Amino acid sequence: MVVKRCQNHTFENNLSQFMNNSYTRIILLSICLTGILFSLFTILFTTLGVLSFNVNLLTGAVIAGLPIQIILLSFIIPAFGLYTYRFLNTKFPNNNPEKFSLSVSNLMLGICIAFLFFGYLKLYTATTFFVALALLLYIEYKNKLRFMYRFYRTYFVLLIPFYIGCLIVKKQSFLVFNENASLKLYLAYLPIEVYFYFMGMLLMTVYLFELFKSKMVKVDG
Repeated sequence: MVVKRCQNHTFENNLSQFMNNSYTRIILLSICLTGILFSLFTILFTTLGVLSFNVNLLTGAVIAGLPIQIILLSFIIPAFGLYTYRFLNTKFPNNNPEKFSLSVSNLMLGICIAFLFFGYLKLYTATTFFVALALLLYIEYKNKLRFMYRFYRTYFVLLIPFYIGCLIVKKQSFLVFNENASLKLYLAYLPIEVYFYFMGMLLMTVYLFELFKSKMVKVDG
């Protein structure tokens, strides 16, 4: 019993130190804000018939009409993305290629504008490319923090597991997608919008993390 109490006390102390760490708080805040926003998008898409779910394959609690597994995905994806971002930054700290990131962003901006022009009447298309466009414009041309090379590196690395995960979801029919809400343009069996939806989710998470981190440095300094 004494050993168990000591173990519980140690765990509580470690958890308290973890939660009181400023760096931990900005990580959790970045993930939570992104997760909440994209959960709201999912609720909107479900309400308007863009998405539906096979309740026979998903069990557990329901939040705002959505299976809890779907809500959790809006937090798990940013969390895994931010972990990968920080891991790659630690292993490969060189940021010299940052000077080329603006060219990539301009290409992405052009793609977003083109798809918005052709798909502004499609709810999923319009929402996805508007969010990506707004984030890219603000971060590259208004924001002073420079991290887009590191973001793109993480994004392209994560495209592989993200793609595999999407194929599993599609094959198992957990989620049913209304094709009429998109341009019906597919890239490797997935709607083109999916890749930019993931980009927007990851970019918002990374930007918030870098923003909060910069503010924390200023306060500590």
